[in-house]
Amino acid sequence: MAKTIPKRVLEDIRFRNDIADVIGSYINLQRAGSNFKALCPFHKEKTPSFHVNAQRQIFHCFGCGAGGDVFKFVMQYEGLDFMGAIRMLASRAGVAIEMEEGEGHSDRQKLFEIHAEIARFYEKCLAELPGAEAARAYLKKRELDVDGAKPFRIGHAPDRWDSCVQWAAKHKVDLDLMEKSGLVIRSERPSADRTHHDRFRNRVMFPIFDEQSRVIGFSGRALAEGEPAKYVNSPETPIFQKGRVLYALHAARRAMVDSREAILCEGQIDVIRCHIAGFGSAVASQGTAFTEDHARMLRRYADSVVIVFDPDRAGQDAAVRSARIFLEAGLSVRVAALPAGEDPDLHIRKHGADGFAGVLRRAESVVAFQMRTLGGRDGAAGEAGMRRIIAAVLETVGGVHDPILRESLIQEIGRAFPAVNIAALYEEFRLQRSRAIRRGGEQPPDAGKPAPQDEVPREEKELCRHLSHLGEAPDLAGLVKQYLPAEMLTHPFSRTFVETVLQGAVSGRKTANPAFADDPPGLQAFAAEVQMAPSLTRGIRTGKNHVLSIEFTRSDAVKGLILKLWKTKFEAERAELQSSMAGRELTASEQERWRQVIYDIRAMRDWEEGRRIIEIELAGGAE
Repeated sequence: MAKTIPKRVLEDIRFRNDIADVIGSYINLQRAGSNFKALCPFHKEKTPSFHVNAQRQIFHCFGCGAGGDVFKFVMQYEGLDFMGAIRMLASRAGVAIEMEEGEGHSDRQKLFEIHAEIARFYEKCLAELPGAEAARAYLKKRELDVDGAKPFRIGHAPDRWDSCVQWAAKHKVDLDLMEKSGLVIRSERPSADRTHHDRFRNRVMFPIFDEQSRVIGFSGRALAEGEPAKYVNSPETPIFQKGRVLYALHAARRAMVDSREAILCEGQIDVIRCHIAGFGSAVASQGTAFTEDHARMLRRYADSVVIVFDPDRAGQDAAVRSARIFLEAGLSVRVAALPAGEDPDLHIRKHGADGFAGVLRRAESVVAFQMRTLGGRDGAAGEAGMRRIIAAVLETVGGVHDPILRESLIQEIGRAFPAVNIAALYEEFRLQRSRAIRRGGEQPPDAGKPAPQDEVPREEKELCRHLSHLGEAPDLAGLVKQYLPAEMLTHPFSRTFVETVLQGAVSGRKTANPAFADDPPGLQAFAAEVQMAPSLTRGIRTGKNHVLSIEFTRSDAVKGLILKLWKTKFEAERAELQSSMAGRELTASEQERWRQVIYDIRAMRDWEEGRRIIEIELAGGAE
C-alpha cells in the first residue's frame, strides 16, 4: 500500500519554516513596514516587485504574478515537485515525515524507482565491466572526462540481450512493468525461457532526467558499426513524454534563472560539452523538434534563448522553426552561427570556452539570421527573391504577441531592405495575417493573450480581497454565505477561494489565509495576489463640481459586490429571453419572468430592496 503524508504533518512543516526566513536564505530581502520586498528571482527586473507577507506566510510578485506559500516558493526556485519541497523543508526544520496508509503504490512511482536503479546499473557497467572498454574509448575520443561529465551519469548497456531482464529477475520486478518502462521489449517469438529482451544493447547510455532530477528515460548511442539506428531513445511511457522533456534542464535551470537566458543545442554531447566549459544554461530537445510545451518550460526560468544548431541547411531551417515557437511563447530569440562543419562540441574543443563565448555574443536576431541565410541560397537574387525573403521573415514575425518586439523586428526588416517603404512592409504584414486567419491557420498576433473571459472578473476578485480580511470583519462570511451561492462565481479561482475561506469560517478559523493547493494551476498565485493587495476601504466619488474622498466599511463594499453579481446574473437571463423573442413569441410564464427580471435589475441599486429580491430568488419562488 502507498503511504501519504497527513495534513497535520504538512501544517507542522509549514509552521516551522517561516516564509521570510526560507526566502531570505535564497535572496536578499529588505524590510518594508511589516512585510519584505526584493528583486524577483523568477524574472528580470530593476525595481523590487517581489513581496513577502510574514503575517500571512505568502509571497507574491506584482511583476510576473508568481505567488504562493513556502512550499510553492521552494518548488519554483529549486525546480522540485511538491513531495521534493516537503522533504527539503522537513529536513530544514528537523520534522520527521510520518506516513499513513493510502491507495496502492502507483506504477508511476515504481517506474521512477526502476529507472533510478537501472541508471546506477549502467553507470557501474561503464566503470567496471571489461566489456565496456569500447564505451570508455568512445568517451575518451570525444574528450568527455569522467569527472566533468559526472552530473550527467553516463553509462553503458552491456553487449547482451538480457541485462535488464536478468536485473528484473534478481530484484523480483515483473517483466510487464519492465515493458511498461520501455527498458525491455516483448519478443516477437516468445519462448518458455525468453519472453522479453533488452531495448538497449552495446550502447553508451545517456540518462534523461526530469526537472526534479529523476531519471525518466535513456538515450543510447550505438558503439558497433552498421547499427541501423545511431541513437535509440526510450519510448513514451507514463513518466516520459519527449515533447515535454528538455535534456539537462535539471542541471541548467539555476544557471538560466541567474542569466535569464537559455542556450539551445541539438545533441546531448553538445549540451554536456557546454556545461563542462561553463555554459550551464544549455539544453536540448529529446529526439524531437522543439514544442510549445518546451517553450512554456523555458519561460519559467528564462526570458530569452540563443539557438546554436548545426550550420548546414537543415540546421538553419530547424533554427527558424524553433525560433518561431519560442517567439510565440513570448521569449526573445537570437541565433548563433557556427563555422561550417562544426557543432558546439567540436567548436569548444577546437577554440575553447572563450571562442564559444564569442559565438554567443555575436548571435543575431532571428529575422537577421533568416534574412542572411535565405539571401545566400539559390533564387534569392532580384526582386522576386527579395519578395520571397520578406514574405518568409514576416511569417516568422507574425507569431510574435509582444507588440514592442513585433514592431522592433519589422523595423529591422525595413533597415535590411531600404528600397522598400516601411509602410509597404506593414501593409504586407497585415495582409499576411488576414490571409492566415481566413485560412483558419495561424492566429492573429494577440491570440496568445488570455481572453477577457479567462481572467477573474473584477467584482469576483474584489470580493476575494475583502474576504481575505475576514479577521477584521467576521460578519462578511455570513453575508456571503447567505446571499451569494458559490456557483454564481464564474471563475474557478474565485470560486475555490471563497469556498475555502467560508469553510474555514464555519470551522472556527478567523483568518482568511488557508493553505491553498495549486489546483487548479495558478490558484496559489491568485490567492497570494488578492491577500497582498492594498486595502479596499477607501474610494472616490465625483460630485458635480468636486471630487470627494469617501470611506466605506467592508460590509458595505461586499453588499455592493453581491448586488453587482446578481445584477450580472439577471442581465444574462434578460439577454437569453431577448434572444428567444427573436425567433418566437414568449409564453405567458416567460413574459412574466421577463417583466420580473427587468424589475430585479433595477432593484439591484439598493441593498434593502435588492436583498429582498435575492432572498426570493434563493427561496425559489415569488411573493
